[in-house]
Amino acid sequence: MSKHLNTAANRQPQAKWKRVALACAVAVGTFASGVASAWEPTKSVEFVVPAGTGGGADQMARFIQGVITKNNLMKQSMVVVNKSGGAGAEGFLDVKGSNKDPHKIIITLSNLFTTPLATGVPFNWKDLTPVQMLALDQFIFWVNADTPYKTAKEYVDAVKAAGPNKMKMGGTGSKQEDQIITVAIEKQTGAKFTYIPYKGGGEVAVQLVGKHVDSTVNNPIEAVEQWRAGKLRPLCVFDDKKMPYTAKVASNMSWGDIPTCASQGVSVDYQMLRGIFMPPGVTKEQVKFYVDLFKKVRETPDWKEFMEKGAFDTTALTGEDYVNWVTREEQRHQALMAEAGFLAKK
Repeated sequence: MSKHLNTAANRQPQAKWKRVALACAVAVGTFASGVASAWEPTKSVEFVVPAGTGGGADQMARFIQGVITKNNLMKQSMVVVNKSGGAGAEGFLDVKGSNKDPHKIIITLSNLFTTPLATGVPFNWKDLTPVQMLALDQFIFWVNADTPYKTAKEYVDAVKAAGPNKMKMGGTGSKQEDQIITVAIEKQTGAKFTYIPYKGGGEVAVQLVGKHVDSTVNNPIEAVEQWRAGKLRPLCVFDDKKMPYTAKVASNMSWGDIPTCASQGVSVDYQMLRGIFMPPGVTKEQVKFYVDLFKKVRETPDWKEFMEKGAFDTTALTGEDYVNWVTREEQRHQALMAEAGFLAKK
């Protein structure tokens, strides 16, 4: 009996260690499989820009591509493709139709809302998968530096004195952000412009330098080089607060020295989304890859420099916060477009 008990006692520790070893093996195996299952691109990623070359969205997409390449943040390459047809509808419909394709992303601007509202094209942001708000872009009221206007009030008074439709406002596209702001200025001040649409913000800035238009409401990054060169003059920013950047840019002025338009009697407030979406049907793991990727991009010194150069509002959102923001903006644009008379007839 005693021998039997001793044998059993000897076996118990062995059985215990076997169970521990098995548990460890399972844990290690689970961890290893978790690492192995983390999704990442297996081929080149197409980065769609639903706008023309040279504009704010195009510049940001190409900058991001460069940062990812420079810092080896992704094993596969990223290719920027402009699909600007139909006020960006070409790009949105392409991504909408790329169901479950994780190798395609799109950078959005406010044409995410304005294009379907103005054209009736069968697209809504809910057709895509939200990934990340990267930043918000500002709008600046610009004139040619050769003009005498130093404030927005001076310029608007000149527009009213010239008479309806005598002064030209250049902007990107029709019934999009630039024209929405233009109509808002008209309604708020009583001035009346002839609006001239161009394909992208880069071309808009060139047209103002060439004096083919009298003013623009370009994004900061779209006109900063012309400001540095002494060709353009910023009058005000369409935000309820001044920009936070204090480094001098041109004419001994910083972005933060530019007054708000409201402080000059032009009470118009408008910012634009710079955000990322993916096609419908992608997995949470695939979305997470890009959220993590853009987090790495935003942590680079290059990104911080880019944000200051373009005077961006650095607000960044993901997940439910991003969805809620986009939902509110869609409602706001519905109201703005209705007030401007830009909604497509049904």
